[in-house]
Amino acid sequence: MQTATAIIGQYYPVQSVIHRLDPRIKLLGSIVLMIIILCAHSYPMLGVEALCLLGITLCARIPLRALLSSIAPLSFIIIITALLNIFFVQGGTIYLALGPIIVSQDGISAALFLCCRLLLLLISGSMLTLTTTTLDISDACETLLNPLKRFGFPSHECAMIMGIALRFLPQFIEESRIIKDARTSRGAESPTQGGIKAITSRLIPLFTSAFRHADTLALAMDARCYHGGEGRTHLSPLKLATRDYISLGCMAAITAGSFLIGLIG
Repeated sequence: MQTATAIIGQYYPVQSVIHRLDPRIKLLGSIVLMIIILCAHSYPMLGVEALCLLGITLCARIPLRALLSSIAPLSFIIIITALLNIFFVQGGTIYLALGPIIVSQDGISAALFLCCRLLLLLISGSMLTLTTTTLDISDACETLLNPLKRFGFPSHECAMIMGIALRFLPQFIEESRIIKDARTSRGAESPTQGGIKAITSRLIPLFTSAFRHADTLALAMDARCYHGGEGRTHLSPLKLATRDYISLGCMAAITAGSFLIGLIG
């Protein structure tokens, strides 16, 4: 039975139209969505992208709880960005003034807009990992970077590094939770303890685990005589289907519509 939880970088296995799309289309779509979100300068443009992401989420059959759980570890980025804008962007009506701390209308407006933008960016990136396996993302990245091989760019190696990073990200987050539980059971950390001190106390065992995994992976690759992507074949070569071309058309329509709304606004 499928659980309704997920963590960042983890694949959510369900049968949906989005899951069956070619990984190259999903990777390009995520990049295009992120660029549009970064270029958005008004709430109508962000609203178009929000509706687009809502439609993708419904088509992918990803529960809201799983989607929010996948971006929860990065929520601190939104909080820090909001606080920086509130305290350092000044202008308009002043709501609070305590010495050097000034909260104004422009600061709150900038914080709200950037929070919405960052939230959409995190959701866009998370949808890619929720609907695409790490291996498929690596293959898509390698295929898209293959034209750069003629200039000496190591496309296979870069795709492999990205795939390994995505593969181990959920594992490291889980190991961080295990370390926290172990420290709590020994009385070295309270369940509610947080902050920089708690984080730094977990870094040493987490880095030790990361180096151990890297050494094990290097030995495994050496034992299997890994020599890069030369002569490598694929069990299931990537091929575009009709649904992929339809997705490209939808992507182009969303891009044109977003920038048209931006020009009108």
